[in-house]
Amino acid sequence: MYPFVKRFFDFVFAFAVLLILSPLLIPIMIGLRLTGEGYVFYFQERIGFRNQMFSIWKFATMLKDSPKMKGGIITLKNDPRITPMGGFLRTTKINELPQLINVLGGEMSFVGPRPLMRLSFDQYSEEVQAVIYNVKPGITGIGSVVFRDEEQIMTMVKDSGIDPWDFYRETIYPYKGKLEVWYQKNQSFFTDLKILFLTCWSILFPGNELAYRFFRDLPKRSMELRITNKNYSMF
Repeated sequence: MYPFVKRFFDFVFAFAVLLILSPLLIPIMIGLRLTGEGYVFYFQERIGFRNQMFSIWKFATMLKDSPKMKGGIITLKNDPRITPMGGFLRTTKINELPQLINVLGGEMSFVGPRPLMRLSFDQYSEEVQAVIYNVKPGITGIGSVVFRDEEQIMTMVKDSGIDPWDFYRETIYPYKGKLEVWYQKNQSFFTDLKILFLTCWSILFPGNELAYRFFRDLPKRSMELRITNKNYSMF
């Protein structure tokens, strides 16, 4: 019953949000067309429901060939590949709003595991790969909330002299996998509502640990994910 009702609300709210935000989205599209490389949307193949591929919609925030440039698929804070409007769109998560089209099409939900590129998906263990997309991927999810300021995290890692890709593969991916498996076991409308609230909260107050207060049974973090400094608490 829950998946059918969730799909109904996904469709209704995605349609409503697109209508309400159209006065905001149209100027953004014009701005993107006139800046950077002049393209508005970014399409990329991602892993979706039942591990099937689909094309995700995003506002273009990085140079078109950025995955082939230095840095690869990992983005750092103030990354030189980010377009003039890209920084603002990524910080506010406005760049994710076109995924409402994916929600309308039934490829995504508001809440679920983030859809990954094949290269990223392959970093998960076989156990996680087998179950992570037993639900539809989401615009937001528990992994998105916990790693709200991922670019800041990876910048700190690089500045510490650690290879960002090694850290991501060996530390972040395993923990993200645990978080998404946790969501599978705890999904409900109440859980989804709390994740949506936490998503909005984390945009305003990045670097907080409110998720661990809302969900006290979240998987424990390794010591590497407890690194802190005076400005940021790394999840």
